[in-house]
Parts: sequence; structure tokens; C-alpha cells
Amino acid sequence: MPLIRRLPNALVNRIAAGEVVERPAAALKELVENAVDAGARRIGVALVDGGLTRLEVTDDGCGMTSDDMALALERHATSKLPDEAIEMVTTLGFRGEALPSIASVARLTLESRVAGADDGWRRVVDHGELVEDGPAALPVGTRVRVEQIFAKVPARRKFLRTPRSEYIACLDIVRRLAMARPDIAFTMENGSEGKSRKALSTQADEELSTRVAQIIARELKDNAVAIELERETPHGLMRLTGIAGLPTYNRGVADHQYLFVNGRPVKDKLLTGAVRGAYSDMLARDRHAVLALFLEVPPQDVDVNVHPAKTEVRFRDAAHVRGFIVSGLRRALDTGDRRSAQGPDRAAMENWQQEPEQAPALRSMFQGRDWSAPSQGRVAEARPGWTPQSSNARDAALPTGRAEEAAPLPEDAAEYPLGIARGQVAKTYIVAESADGLVLVDQHAAHERLVLERLKRAGAHDAVTRSQALLVPDVVEMDEADCDRLEDAAEGLARFGLAVERFGPAAMLVRAVPSAIAKADTSKLLQDLADDIAKHGKQDDSGSLLLAERLEYVLATMACHGSVRAGRVLSVAEMNALLREMEATPRSGQCNHGRPTWVKLGMDDVEKLFGRH
Repeated sequence: MPLIRRLPNALVNRIAAGEVVERPAAALKELVENAVDAGARRIGVALVDGGLTRLEVTDDGCGMTSDDMALALERHATSKLPDEAIEMVTTLGFRGEALPSIASVARLTLESRVAGADDGWRRVVDHGELVEDGPAALPVGTRVRVEQIFAKVPARRKFLRTPRSEYIACLDIVRRLAMARPDIAFTMENGSEGKSRKALSTQADEELSTRVAQIIARELKDNAVAIELERETPHGLMRLTGIAGLPTYNRGVADHQYLFVNGRPVKDKLLTGAVRGAYSDMLARDRHAVLALFLEVPPQDVDVNVHPAKTEVRFRDAAHVRGFIVSGLRRALDTGDRRSAQGPDRAAMENWQQEPEQAPALRSMFQGRDWSAPSQGRVAEARPGWTPQSSNARDAALPTGRAEEAAPLPEDAAEYPLGIARGQVAKTYIVAESADGLVLVDQHAAHERLVLERLKRAGAHDAVTRSQALLVPDVVEMDEADCDRLEDAAEGLARFGLAVERFGPAAMLVRAVPSAIAKADTSKLLQDLADDIAKHGKQDDSGSLLLAERLEYVLATMACHGSVRAGRVLSVAEMNALLREMEATPRSGQCNHGRPTWVKLGMDDVEKLFGRH
């Protein structure tokens, strides 16, 4: 049997670096977090080749003395834990492994100066060897430079990606930290071969919504609602802030969901599951919301030290936190969910106005139409030189359902955000005039949402989730781990009408299913639920969430079949009734699949189209 021996410090540091320094972005994260914890008001990041050649972080924080610098380069030395109560930590980095781990796999130059000192101090460690220690000239604060990362560890170096990929990873790190601290000014540059390009620049003391929109997408500010919710807990106040994109403003991937716990950027299954649950009846399953959520909880209620890079957290009461996030998001969306997509792109309109030949979509709407054919409700003026298309194409494009008389807007028109109906186009779109513009409404999408909300208010959800007992219980054989997951989630699944219980080590017994999906394949249903729990974690109750989404889909299908179809001619009274109900119904700005139900064209945009501005 081999003898047990202590590993040399150099090897211990390299092993620790494997947990902390996976790539340049991981090293950058630790250095920027140190700058934030040092009380910096300005943080500058400079990269060369995405950090593969060099990365540098400069801040104007409190700085360090020469003795502090020497101690900071030793393992498990930190100023961020004043006592042994690690569960009460409020700083970002506190493990005390970052600097010595980085110095063991790269050339690290650490320079710092404290306020009141005549000069600063510099220490240079090259792959674990101290090569320089002496005074340095620099302003108050700290500058850390990391070069030649993994140069002497070829087994790690060859697994690094291209400079472009490493730069994208570094940019994502800085963006998340910049979002978490709008009171700090961040700048970031990336260069190669003497060329440098500014990738990020923010000002200090910005509003949260301004900072988030600047980093994610500028149009997010006009397509999102603010979130502000507080709740008392046994250990203090729990608070949720941030901005959430409207369901109509969504993406095909979840990369634009930024989640923070006590100011720390995290990627947590509980939080992503809560977001998915909040948007479950407003987005298609393959679409994802765009948002930035900032959750503040008492330190006693969350463990931030469960992952070496501190990107995951554990909550004392996960179900309570999940419910808090879902209710906060839904409450915020209820205040702005009648909003829909924004008007047309102004730049596109300017291009179309200056060069009409660049608008084939608009031209194709009118080219080749037989204007001599009568439409429903009006007769079009004949236009010479136009050749008729097929009757189907012509009928689909002609205006229909025109109002009998274009009555003037009433004095209280401002009370009707969606305006007064003026007519119908292509038997599908309602045209309305509001006090400040023109509104187009997709009658089927709008009525689909209205019917779904009526079903919910009428208790249809309870009817859908009502259990139907099976005459002969189904035995579903599954992997033992999947059975464990379903057994743990059985109580949550029962709330939605699915009664399951363990039947031996590798089987589940299904005694009842929701009446709305009584004919579903129970074997496939249970396997999908188990897979979803495995993917999103059992603490977010994802099995119940997936089942809830399936039942919401049943309701949405019922709403779709019971709504006004495209192609149906509506009277003016019916159009106005639909508009008034939309104004009074939650989430009427989007259909059950996240698509917009109405679009508004402001008068300024209309006048610009005709060259009046």
C-alpha cells in the first residue's frame, strides 16, 4: 500500500486553480469581485486576445499595504470573513484561494496603494515563484495583471478556446457584475496586435433599469415592466427587484435571463424554474423571457458557499422563495401586460421613405391587385395598369368590414387606449383609431387570450385538474433514480390531479390522472416528468410545473377553439366590444403563445411615412 504524504504547496495551488481558474473568464471574475469588495467606484478591465495573452483589472478601491499583499498571496487568507460565521458573509469573494491559485498557473503582477501612502507596492509571482517585490508608482487603488495563463501547464492550455470565445466569456462575466452594481462605473476593452476596442462603458450611479437595458438591449426598457416586491420572513426582509420583459419580447434561448442573489450573479435551477413558471401561460415552450431579477434574502436563509465559483446557491425554504418569485413576476406583468409590441422601426421607415424600392413587402401588398373588383362594404376605385391575381390572393388582401360611417372620436377617447374601431382588413385585423395613433389588432390572437382568461375565472382550471381515477391502476416501469424523483414530487403532482405512488424499487403505480388528459400515455407522461425534474432539479418543483404547463396547454387549446377565427367578418359593435374587453383583461397584450395581439402606429410615425415631418 503506498504511503500517504503531504502534497507540496505548488501542487496544492495548482489543484486549487483547477477549481477556481478554469479559463481567463474565471480569473477575471475573481479579480473584479475583489475590486467590488474593496469599495471601488470605478473598475477598468483590459484584455489582450480575450485574456489568453493578458488581462488586467484596475480599481480605485481601498488598496493594500505591502504586508497585506504578501498575505493575500497565501492560501486561505482573506479580509472578508471577520469571524467564523461563514453563513453570514455579505461579500462576493471570501474563500481566499483566487490570487494564489491564479499566481500558480500564470504570471501575476499585483500593484496597490492605500490612501495616505507616499507610494504603492508591487509583487510579481511567476507560476508560483516570487520574482519581484518592491515599490511602485500608481494612484490609490489596486491593479492586477495576469499574463501567460497556463503557459507552463500545457495540459490545461490546449483546452482553452479561441480568443473570440474567451473574450465572449469574459464579457458575460463583466456584464453580470456591472448589472449587479449600477453604482459602480465599469469599462472594458479588448485588443490584439496593438489594436483595442471598447466593449463596455457605463457611468456610476445609474438607474437599475437604465443599466440593465444598456447591457442587455436598449429596446428592453420600452418592452419591460419594473418589479418591486417585499415580504417579511422569520429572519428579516426578502425583496425582489429588477425588470422583466413583456412576453411578446422574447428570445429563442435563455441566455438573456440574468439572475442575482444578494448582489451575486448566479445560475440556479430554482430561479430559472420560477421564471419558467411565471411565464408558463404566456410563452410557447421553446421561447424564453428576457429579464434581470435581483433577489435579496437574509444571509441565514441562503448558502452561497456550495460551489467553488459561487455560481450556485441553496435556499433554506426553496418552495417559499420560488412562490415569492412567481408571484412577484406575475404581479409586475399584470401592471404592464396589456402592452404589446412597439410600433414600426423608425430607421426602417426613414429608409423606406427615402428609397421606396427597398420596401418589397409593402409593394407586394398592392402590386398586381384588381382594384375594380368590389370588396365587402365598399367599392374600390379602378386603377389602370394593374393585373389581377388569383381570387384567393385578392380576397385575402382586400379590406373588409368597414365601419358604416367614420364618426369623430369621442371627447373621452383618451380613456380608450386601444381606440375606436374603424374597420377590418383581410377579415383578420381590426383597424382602430386612438387619440394618439393607429392600432392594428389580430382578432383571433386577442380573442384567444380573452377566452383563456374567462376560462380561468370560471374555474375551468379546477375542472381540468380534477382527478379521474383509473379502473385498473397503471404500473409504469422506470429507472430507479427516476422513481425516486417522482416519489419526492408526488405531493406536488397530486395537486394537479396526478396520483402516483412507489411500486417496488423500479416502478411507479398511477392511480389517477387529470381528467383533461385522461387518454394520455401514462408511461410517456411519467418519463417526461422525471426527465424534467432531473433537468431542473427537484427543489423547484419542476415536475408539478411541467404538468401545470400541460394542463395550461389544454386550457389554451380550448380557448383557441372557442375564439373568433381569422376570416370572420365582425361588425363595428363587435370590434369595439373586443377592444374594450382587451383593455380590462390581464395579459391581453399577447396571445397564449407569446405573440403580440396588437400593434400601435403613433401619429408621428404615420406623418413621417407621408413626409409631413
